[in-house]
Amino acid sequence: MNCNVVEKGCVSIIVPIYNVERFLDKLILSLIQQTYKNLEIILIDDGSQDNSGSICDCYAKQDNRIKVVHKENGGVSSARNFGLDICSGEYISFIDGDDWVEPDYIEYLLSVMNFANADLAFSDKNFTTRDRTQNTKDFYEVWDREKTVALFLYPGIAIGCWNKIYRRKFLCDHDIRFKMQRSGEGMHFIVTAAQYAKNIGVGHRKIYNYRLNNENSAVTKYNLDMGIYAQKSINAISRELILKTPVVLNAVNWHIWKNYGYIQFLIVATDSLKKNRNLFDRCRKYMLLKLPSVLIKSKVSLKIKLFMVLQTFFPISWVKFQIKASQDALKKDVML
Repeated sequence: MNCNVVEKGCVSIIVPIYNVERFLDKLILSLIQQTYKNLEIILIDDGSQDNSGSICDCYAKQDNRIKVVHKENGGVSSARNFGLDICSGEYISFIDGDDWVEPDYIEYLLSVMNFANADLAFSDKNFTTRDRTQNTKDFYEVWDREKTVALFLYPGIAIGCWNKIYRRKFLCDHDIRFKMQRSGEGMHFIVTAAQYAKNIGVGHRKIYNYRLNNENSAVTKYNLDMGIYAQKSINAISRELILKTPVVLNAVNWHIWKNYGYIQFLIVATDSLKKNRNLFDRCRKYMLLKLPSVLIKSKVSLKIKLFMVLQTFFPISWVKFQIKASQDALKKDVML
């Protein structure tokens, strides 16, 4: 990571980009039009096969804050790490190439960070293409490491590295980078960061727009490998835990259990149950074995616990119900 050249007050926005030409104009315009002007906008074209790279180049000619890097495809972790290696801002924020942000995205995150004197700050809410309702109750909080790590592992907060801001010196001091893996890299990054952070600042206003209707994203495209890699990620988090408190360990165990359910879901969703019957049965055996303990110890709602029971005892019917619900919801998405 480049830790030597630092431009005081500058925020480096790192954007990994791969085949998102349909969404790039909206994203880049949302960055150019930020109310906070001291920006370094780093667009990493990760071997795109569409016009994404040339769109980035066009905007770079119009705004000298934009830096474009064209590299061979290496995955989102490779692209983000490349951005970390060349950035020069005092602060760092990550945005996905198919999303966009509100005009005061950076200004808001910096105000939360300054309020908390934090190494890491974020908003715990975000817009989606399915939910455009602003959260009316906004206030700032300071969270400790234990609470933050646990809530990252439970289902209440988006687990990506986006919608957050980091002090670059903090990331450098602890050599926090993205693991070279295909799934779960964002969660691994933020859980690691939260365990080292002196303070964590939290706001509650929606400032990030997360796109659910990109047909190439992990949200809409089922791939069994994603579940396998996500399991490797949570297992790595478990092995590398610094905060081994009961609160954090219960959250880790819940996430491990939930990911076994995710693998089951992907097996059925990809119509590969016959091919992966042994894996499906191993997942179900684990879920049955651990269900009582996870239900008792996990800090999730009664509704989620009911869903866990249904998922465990009626796995195939549950997956079919979830797929139907997801498809119905996607039809209601607004194409923005």
